[in-house]
Amino acid sequence: MSVAEGAVVFSEAQEALVLKSWAIMKKDSANLGLRFFLKIFEIAPSAKQMFPFLRNSDVPLETNPKLKTHAVSVFVMTCEAAAQLRKAGKITVRETTLKRLGGTHLKYGVADGHFEVTRFALLETIKEAIPADMWGPEMKNAWGEAYDQLVAAIKQEMKPSA
Repeated sequence: MSVAEGAVVFSEAQEALVLKSWAIMKKDSANLGLRFFLKIFEIAPSAKQMFPFLRNSDVPLETNPKLKTHAVSVFVMTCEAAAQLRKAGKITVRETTLKRLGGTHLKYGVADGHFEVTRFALLETIKEAIPADMWGPEMKNAWGEAYDQLVAAIKQEMKPSA
């Protein structure tokens, strides 16, 4: 991947892999979104404290309606942004949404390590969600690149308000 004059270069092959796998996952995005977040909390249990709706909650994560809603919206936004990356030449999340995401991630102290855990959890979720013969280095790299582009766009908006 390279950036030419501010535009992201995401190859046709990468796009095809992302589109093919997203087509398979899309119909189960609510379940996959929850599995994605459960993986994050399995890897980094302290991450639960970053979510106000999970602090002091006795509701099990698997059945927490606020987590389910949040998880599916994050998973779908991430996958849709990946699916549109090549065609658009950039992350297609609305600028107002990116600003809000940047501000929220800054407010809750999200750091590079958190993004790395989330990247790993996303790739593992995708790996488990698609047929085994579809997963390989090319698929992993395509999704990893798309995720990295989304994170770069969010990080650009992670600045304190003036």
